[in-house]
Amino acid sequence: MTETATRPADADLAVGASVPAYVRPAGLEAWNRYAAVNDEYVGIHMDDEAGKAAGYPGAIGMGNLIWGWLHCAVDGWIGDRGRLEHLECRFRAPALKGDEITCGGVVTARETAADGAAVLLLDLWADRQNGDRLVTAQARVLLAG
Repeated sequence: MTETATRPADADLAVGASVPAYVRPAGLEAWNRYAAVNDEYVGIHMDDEAGKAAGYPGAIGMGNLIWGWLHCAVDGWIGDRGRLEHLECRFRAPALKGDEITCGGVVTARETAADGAAVLLLDLWADRQNGDRLVTAQARVLLAG
């Protein structure tokens, strides 16, 4: 398991700046921990036969777990410099057992809110190790004054 989390300097908050990679392994260990916390023991997330019956190659990861990993990627990057105000995702493909999921992103715009606060708009994603894109997302980060 690899995680890169750095606190951004002012230059790292500019349009084009990257959200550092946040990498997590997909599989029963991660899915079981997530299910335990959220009481989400659903067959397709725990059992290969249930996953196959639903048309997948086996058990699949929870979409909301990847959504949570995207939160962690942004939070680890922005730290106490701001807060994640909004995150929305589009799920394109499921995480499969043995996948290594890399979450990342880029600052696409910097705006000023009505109250004068700086706001960053981000494009985020989660990819499996072969480059297949599992999730695309957009986020809004409110920077601390």
